[in-house]
Amino acid sequence: MSLFLEKNMLASRFLSCLIAISVFVLIVSSLSLLQFADNSFIPRSVFRLILVNSTSLYPTSSVTSGESKTPFLPLETFIEEKVQRQEIACQTSSSSNSSGGVGVIKVACDKKQAILRVYMYDLLPEFHFGLLGWKGNGNEMWPNVGQVPSYPGGLNLQHSIEYWLTLDLLSSNTPNITRPCTAIRVHNSSEADVFFVPFFSSLSYNRHSKPHGKEKVSLNRILQDRVVEFLRSRDEWNLNGGANHLIVAHHPNSMLVARKKLGSAMFVLADFGRYRAETANIEKDVIAPYKHMVRTLDADNSPSFVQRDILVYFQGAIYRKDGGTIRQELYYLLKDEKDVHFTFGSIKSNGVREAGRGMASSKFCLNIAGDTPSSNRLFDAIASHCIPVIISDDIELPFEDVLDYSKFCIFVRSSDAVRKGYLLNLLRRIKEDQWIKMWQRLKELTKHFEYQYPSQPNDAVDMIWQAIARKLSFIQLKAHRNKRYRSLQLFIKDR
Repeated sequence: MSLFLEKNMLASRFLSCLIAISVFVLIVSSLSLLQFADNSFIPRSVFRLILVNSTSLYPTSSVTSGESKTPFLPLETFIEEKVQRQEIACQTSSSSNSSGGVGVIKVACDKKQAILRVYMYDLLPEFHFGLLGWKGNGNEMWPNVGQVPSYPGGLNLQHSIEYWLTLDLLSSNTPNITRPCTAIRVHNSSEADVFFVPFFSSLSYNRHSKPHGKEKVSLNRILQDRVVEFLRSRDEWNLNGGANHLIVAHHPNSMLVARKKLGSAMFVLADFGRYRAETANIEKDVIAPYKHMVRTLDADNSPSFVQRDILVYFQGAIYRKDGGTIRQELYYLLKDEKDVHFTFGSIKSNGVREAGRGMASSKFCLNIAGDTPSSNRLFDAIASHCIPVIISDDIELPFEDVLDYSKFCIFVRSSDAVRKGYLLNLLRRIKEDQWIKMWQRLKELTKHFEYQYPSQPNDAVDMIWQAIARKLSFIQLKAHRNKRYRSLQLFIKDR
């Protein structure tokens, strides 16, 4: 009897081992099919994003409590490790003797390792760098990435997002420029995940939205019409109605004429304040930060709680239309309160420098809805390490699917903010240790809102590309849903 039981136990153990091995082989086979099958239902770029950012590749001890993992991009606590993996994957180097020393030859990013492969249309310079006064030699379409024309300053600069993204793509094929390999430009449209339209729409609006001289139609209107005509003539657009095309329209008034005609594309925007839901929405579009105007404080020398004498700071336009009327209400509530700075201000007469000094001397900086839900003031506050107080019920925030703003911002409903005494009582109840915790978090995340060239890992440019990559699954889902009955119609037609 004991021999019979022993044989049964051995047989059970063997069967268990066989099942475990079979499950393992099945998982590995499935992953291989997902990655390499030409007809995979997951886009290759999304699959790469999942693999690069898989939380199983990182030690669980580094997860901040209370922050959940996302299916694509890990939270900020994983970012540095992701950067190291990305640099290893995308840049190779070899040693060579030069003048008796050892040099490093950098090689451009490998498009097979990049998370996002981008095809950029070769639009004429008049749509992009020509608006900056650049004139190429002969038939040159793009400037040399080592001598790029500068973007105009002032308020123009806060909506310069298309400029930074275009420069980043141009430099992605240049071996001697060190940058992240998140997005890379491909020259064969069949290899692309997304199609980038390099139209400097915000600059076009700011500089050319009004007819000059005897002109009956503005240059901005003409350029928009030509962009629409160009895209609608392209097979790449017509293949799926432009759903995988990327258009930057960060200024709220840019692309006013063309936005509805191109509404199937993915937009990079400041907010949805002046868009219809069917044209722009959080499912398909990306919210990008403004380029802040004030100087970024060094994290090690940022004034602490006791060094910031002002409790609440706001300086800007006070009388606004639409949802911005709350600024006027708050002005009359707060203007005479002690340790509160609430005044009118503009970019003129050293206004940016004054704002930078004021924010760096303040514990809390108000970000109040204006003509639109968002404003550059939020990102000036972040650069100044001044805890933002967001009073804008309809605001959309950049990268909020991976950044928990509640850890470094305070949100107050507009209806509560205008109640007498509510806002100041709330802020004065926040203890020093609570403020310091948010301040420390703010200093850690400031880099995500910095535009620079060349781009750096997880700066604003890199974060935008990552956000675009996370939209690919929605684009693929929508494309597949639209094909549900198309094959049946083609079958019937063929008969």
